[in-house]
Amino acid sequence: MVEFPQQAQVIIVGGGIVGCSIAYHLTLRGYRDVVLLERKQLTSGTTWHAAGLVGQLRATHNLTRLAQYTTQLYASLERDSGQATGFLQIGSLALANNEERFEELKRGASMARCFGLDVNVLTPQQALDLWPLMNVSDLVGAVHLPKDGQTNPIDTTQALAKAARNGGARIFENVAVTQILVEQGRASGVRTTHGDMRAEFVVNAAGMWAHGLGAAAGTTVPLHAAEHFYIVTEAIPGLPKHLPVLRDGDACSYFKEDAGKLLVGWFEPVAKPWGMMGIPESFSFDQLPDDLEHIEPLLEAAIHRVPALGQAGIQLFFNGPESFTPDDRYLLGETPEVRNLFVAAGFNSIGIQSAGGAGKVLADWIVDGHPPMDLWDVDIRRAMPFQRNRTYLKDRTVEALGLLYAMHWPFRQPETARGVRRSALHDRLKASGACFGEVAGWERPNWYAPKGVAAEYRYSFGRQNWFEHSAAEHRAVRNNVGLFDQSSFGKYTVEGGDAEIVLNRVCANDVSVPVGQIVYTQWLNARGCIEADLTVTREAEERFLVVTAAATQTRDLAWLRRHMPQDARAVAVDVTSAYAVLGIMGPKSRDLLSRLTDADLSNEAFPFATSRMIDLGYARVRASRITYVGELGWELYVPTEFAQGVFDVIAAEGPAVGLCLAGYHAMNSLRTEKAYRHWGHDITDEDTPLEAGLGFAIAWEKAGGFIGRDALLRQRERGLKRRLVNVALSDPGKLLYHNEPIWRDGVLVGRITSGMFGHTIGKPLGMGYIENAQGFATVAFVKEGRYEIEVAGERIPADVQLRPFYDPANLRVKDTPQKALRVARIG
Repeated sequence: MVEFPQQAQVIIVGGGIVGCSIAYHLTLRGYRDVVLLERKQLTSGTTWHAAGLVGQLRATHNLTRLAQYTTQLYASLERDSGQATGFLQIGSLALANNEERFEELKRGASMARCFGLDVNVLTPQQALDLWPLMNVSDLVGAVHLPKDGQTNPIDTTQALAKAARNGGARIFENVAVTQILVEQGRASGVRTTHGDMRAEFVVNAAGMWAHGLGAAAGTTVPLHAAEHFYIVTEAIPGLPKHLPVLRDGDACSYFKEDAGKLLVGWFEPVAKPWGMMGIPESFSFDQLPDDLEHIEPLLEAAIHRVPALGQAGIQLFFNGPESFTPDDRYLLGETPEVRNLFVAAGFNSIGIQSAGGAGKVLADWIVDGHPPMDLWDVDIRRAMPFQRNRTYLKDRTVEALGLLYAMHWPFRQPETARGVRRSALHDRLKASGACFGEVAGWERPNWYAPKGVAAEYRYSFGRQNWFEHSAAEHRAVRNNVGLFDQSSFGKYTVEGGDAEIVLNRVCANDVSVPVGQIVYTQWLNARGCIEADLTVTREAEERFLVVTAAATQTRDLAWLRRHMPQDARAVAVDVTSAYAVLGIMGPKSRDLLSRLTDADLSNEAFPFATSRMIDLGYARVRASRITYVGELGWELYVPTEFAQGVFDVIAAEGPAVGLCLAGYHAMNSLRTEKAYRHWGHDITDEDTPLEAGLGFAIAWEKAGGFIGRDALLRQRERGLKRRLVNVALSDPGKLLYHNEPIWRDGVLVGRITSGMFGHTIGKPLGMGYIENAQGFATVAFVKEGRYEIEVAGERIPADVQLRPFYDPANLRVKDTPQKALRVARIG
């Protein structure tokens, strides 16, 4: 070993393929003082036994971009590093033995076209031509990605390590990191078996050990190991060389040809968690005990697909651990708890195909101080503090491993580790037929089953079993009044003498408003893109209430706190658990609430965007006249201990005005008709308010400006290349979800960001960005095109417009009195 340094600019903990990729990409960005520390030897954790599959099509646009970059990197890495990698671009073949699986594959093929991937939808015979040894008697189709590949994990890691060293990075093996050092909320270095080392940045890329190492530093890194099984056969006569990687999702199986043998592995629906008491320090290039009984039914399914397996000898039966996260997406980025401490871990058995892209964007994040693209799907800030709980992780991992090859149904809900966070109304809603979904651990009613109907999902890509029940809830909100349990909102108070100054710098809109006024606003980054989409209510001269989505509770609070000057006389406190929230929405909401309170709820006394304390039942509640469904309504913020009593008095009075309990599926269809944006889908940290049609929420001239103003001014002067539009399909039998290609005059111009059936409009609706590659996305460009949306390979004519399809003038929201209230409809 060369002399062990006492400091470095960046310390990377973990010498798997991801850690080595980060080191390499940091050197490409000009960082030379990079040290990678590996407790044993490079690849000795999980990298060494990976199957080495390199696929490109992932669930979202940017994850696919990262996987594409990985493929491009591996294709040139051997040349650039001088180290052989074993990379072969042999393609992949995904099989469908039923129509639902085939629709999933075809939807994926359509999505691939958005990303510029080569993709072919095949008949069973065409698939057989590519993979002659398989049984296609029960297949209905397949999808072929010719640019997918495979690589040797150890050789590829060594190539990345060599390239990193060539760039100036130093790599030390047999040096265990025992602690990440933190000073004043920032990572300051590590403690190792060879002494302390100081650093400006620390990266936790410790694989299976990342959970414990992160927890000791006060951070949440939710991952858990599971046993992963594969076999390697003896040589199979007649097995062609360089066959595409074969994936049979319904058999939970993948097949990879390697030197005349087959490697066959599985992602079974009921997995075996491992390492519940922590990962042994001695673990290095180790295998776990065989479990023939566990894989026997899996092997039978694999033999059905490739009958030659039945006569092949098994050279190796392998069982090794892999790390899985609660939502099957890896963990990347700067931790919300500790500044300059980054995480790259929990790769859910796709570490090889993710390592190149993950290493690049994390290096960019460290160097530039922000992610280079929207990484919300894998952002560590999506993790909730409770998710470091080992029992929770163990129970969820039973399901997580199998989700890689399970059907990726729309609206699919996890089945394990449920009931973590429940609102005070949970039992009452359950008794009323609620079918719950999960977001950030919260149990939330997605729809309500009528009496005699089971409150459970039956999934499909078409109209699922809850469609008509949710439609009834939707119509009740449009015509009468509905009650939503919105307790899962993230809620923070910002209080102090400088609270207004702090928030006005962070908010694009102006929060210097009278007490009792609600402000809808975005939080922007320096590039003018949207970091958060929320409301701010002025509760008092020096106190504000910030309300955001459940999924971004951790992320948004971290963003706010990191943009509060250290000397500011203000404090932000998470009060999410302090209040239940009941949304009373619909044209009869005033009628209902007026029966229960002596407060004047008239337009004159209580206009839109007003918030006041009122008496309701035996409680004092904050009533905020705001909506996410496009109707007259109030959100009631009720101290948690009063929530059940308030709900009971509302429910008792409700029948007089036709009150209906409504779930989040109805909320989604209602907000889609009204074109209300959803952060994480329709707006992200790659989209500006001008592109998203949210310019009305920008206070351009407020004193002191706001973060991102200069970038927005430049964009306003330059013009827009892309715009968010509203889409309605002509065929009511097709449904939109996300990432469906948008074609304008036969040219691919964008993709759907979110979709839902609009029950008032009577058509499938969506939102999506369209781009003018030849100029600016002007209003005329939007209006003059002829549009089609590609759904599972079929192009469907569509209407596209900038205004909402429902009530574009906001007459319903503002309860504008007139004899004939006109609602904009299509056709």
